[in-house]
Amino acid sequence: MLEQLMDLVREHAQGAVVNNPAVPNENNEAVIGAATESIASGLQQELANGNTEGVLSLLGGNSTADASNPVVGNISNNLIGTLLEKFHLDKGAATQLASSLIPAVLGSLASKTQDPSNGSFSLDGILNSLTGGSAQGINLQGILGQLSGGLDKNGDGHVDLEDLKSLLSNGAQQQQQANTGGGIGGLLKNLLG
Repeated sequence: MLEQLMDLVREHAQGAVVNNPAVPNENNEAVIGAATESIASGLQQELANGNTEGVLSLLGGNSTADASNPVVGNISNNLIGTLLEKFHLDKGAATQLASSLIPAVLGSLASKTQDPSNGSFSLDGILNSLTGGSAQGINLQGILGQLSGGLDKNGDGHVDLEDLKSLLSNGAQQQQQANTGGGIGGLLKNLLG
């Protein structure tokens, strides 16, 4: 999923990164990588913190991918911090870059995720990637419409969003712990050479 996400960021990076005078050309790929990492780790963090509804709503197209969306705002703020710290952009340039790039990429990701003819992104695939496979075997697209069968993870006799939230949150937390030794950053380093 990470390679496809990086390709998606590249599609939207022309104006925000490549043609941006605040970003030296030699940093273009690194900034694109940082944006990709911010999106992947931001979505994973939202799941780990139990914000399953926010992530599903964003990727399922039930909420907008703009600055008013808390998930989008958190990911944008994460990228701004990275741009300030690692690339020494001034705050205005970092904010402008993140506020134009992150909503565009997340909007496109949501659109591609909802398109059944698009094989590059699926809700199941994204959530499995972010949770280390915890969502494996669960028809998440179907669950968005109605929750059914075998998800009563909290043993309360009811299958509901809390069961899914618990499953994905635990998986994302475990994946984050596994990622501490390289994880998403290590994957990006391999992709970028």
